[in-house]
Amino acid sequence: MEPLGIIAGNGDFPLILARSARQLGSGRTVAAAFEGETKTEIDGAADEVEWIKLGQLNKLIEVFTSRGVKRAVMAGGITPSNLFKNLRLDLRMTTVALRLKERNAETIFGAIAAEMAKDGVELIDPRPFLGDSIPKPGALTRRKPDKEQQEDIEFGLKIGKEVSALDIGQTVVVKKGTVLAVEGFEGTDECIRRGGALAGEKGGAVVVKVSKPKQDFRFDIPCIGEKTIESCRVGKISVFAMEAGRSLLLDKDKLLKAANEIGLSLVAVPSA
Repeated sequence: MEPLGIIAGNGDFPLILARSARQLGSGRTVAAAFEGETKTEIDGAADEVEWIKLGQLNKLIEVFTSRGVKRAVMAGGITPSNLFKNLRLDLRMTTVALRLKERNAETIFGAIAAEMAKDGVELIDPRPFLGDSIPKPGALTRRKPDKEQQEDIEFGLKIGKEVSALDIGQTVVVKKGTVLAVEGFEGTDECIRRGGALAGEKGGAVVVKVSKPKQDFRFDIPCIGEKTIESCRVGKISVFAMEAGRSLLLDKDKLLKAANEIGLSLVAVPSA
């Protein structure tokens, strides 16, 4: 089986992906890890690891081509602005940077993917290598949504898709058919807490997190982590709904345990 390359960014995602790929028998894993970004635990999670500096695009590609890697996945965040601030870019990355009219995550990583393809390395969707960390439809916790909450989920999905299509945010908080909060620049966690506070002293709001209509999963998968569950606890959220097949549970077993302990219903729903 062909080896799998991993562009390992920060956070736990690269570790989860490397371990899951190993369990699924997806072939030898080769990780390109970034100094100051990637967790050092990647050394034990992937079969081979080479540490490089941000901005070394040619070196990144050589990590894979020198080992016969023809398919690679991106896992974990790399702040796009860090690719252009206080770094010594190699000639290849400099050339890519000069070609970009806009510098956001999709344009930067899209350009990097195009450069990799020139050398025979295809950047692919990581979801097939993540096993049950990508949830299938259904309730994931002991508690399930009631009829009213299910209606709020459906309403939240509709609103979330409209908002995400405008590239505003991907999370909405609703209660009894009323939108309490829409994610903006503050991010998912603060949106949840803000919406929870507006739900009243008893809480009971429903959170829905969606993917963009044209989400490029090679670069970004909507994630649910420990901070998400903690924000739901603080906001007294009753239900957190995500899209089945289009969301990532970071450390699934720990998340489900934490959700069950606070009586939070986690549910994966078909995409709207």
